[in-house]
Amino acid sequence: MLALLTALVAALLVGPSVVTPRLTDPASAAVYGSCTMSRCADARTARSGWSAKGFPTSRGWYSWSGGLSNFAGGQFYNYEGQLPAGATYYEYDVYPRVSGAARDAYRIVVNKSSGATWFSPDHYANFYRI
Repeated sequence: MLALLTALVAALLVGPSVVTPRLTDPASAAVYGSCTMSRCADARTARSGWSAKGFPTSRGWYSWSGGLSNFAGGQFYNYEGQLPAGATYYEYDVYPRVSGAARDAYRIVVNKSSGATWFSPDHYANFYRI
């Protein structure tokens, strides 16, 4: 956490092109084999919605039920190596909203080959298998 704060302060002082803070700290991140928190049900519902759309691989907004939209983030590169290696992953938002609205931190990450899906309630700081 201290490294992230230091990077953010440095970016503010010298400009964002010099220092790019990491969004996650792999030393404090965890991958769990199951998901029992209350929002896991929402993640499973989102997975069903994205599955019905064939898990699109292109980044962008997609029509969703209730006249809302949801965002597919494209490929998730697993740079920190938190998820099993050797797979190609794609990321999807959990909660639909008006197209173009600000995104929140809730994501699912899907291995399209195996169907394995992880829920991250905190923008990739932790992963829960759903």
